[in-house]
Amino acid sequence: MNNKLVLFSEVEKTISSLNTASISKERQTRLQPLVDYIQLKVLNNESIRLNFICTHNSRRSHFAQIWAQAISCYFNINKFFSYSAGTEATALFPKVVETLKTSGFQIRVISEGENPIYSIKYGENSHPIIGFSKTLEDDFNPKSKFAAIMTCDSANEACPFVSGAEIRIPITFEDPKAYDNTPLATEKYRERSLQIATELFHIFTQIKL
Repeated sequence: MNNKLVLFSEVEKTISSLNTASISKERQTRLQPLVDYIQLKVLNNESIRLNFICTHNSRRSHFAQIWAQAISCYFNINKFFSYSAGTEATALFPKVVETLKTSGFQIRVISEGENPIYSIKYGENSHPIIGFSKTLEDDFNPKSKFAAIMTCDSANEACPFVSGAEIRIPITFEDPKAYDNTPLATEKYRERSLQIATELFHIFTQIKL
């Protein structure tokens, strides 16, 4: 019996259109430790927990968390759990929400405030990702048996050790924040979102089930 979760059509369309040929050999080498980590977990039939970490847990770490969860479903990877965190808590930046909506995610605010909480769905029967800015210590995040993925240089430098992590892997991305309040903001946020999705897609294409 096939228990594969059905993605929203627009999310699936976006994922299936990702072109990994754009990823350089140097970048593929940077991604390989995460491929190896996930592959070992799959071979051992163990839960896979990835925590994407950035300074403010507002942009890149959320893009990575959300795309990783959706792409793991696309490839029918079982027992996969994606998280995000920051060295400090701020708020999930609204432009990230807007950008993900254009890729087919269904997102709604479930709690207002300085640090709003969002419900983020990628399939009709998917458990929603709960999106909000949080620190590593937050109860939403795993305390052990996870990989810490450092998505920005400042967090990578500020967190040479991540408590409870089995492995720490720096996979950093440029911050689209540089284009906030400019005419290029929409284009650059989508560019960064799709770069992150493409690299995660490459990672999952390497996994043998």
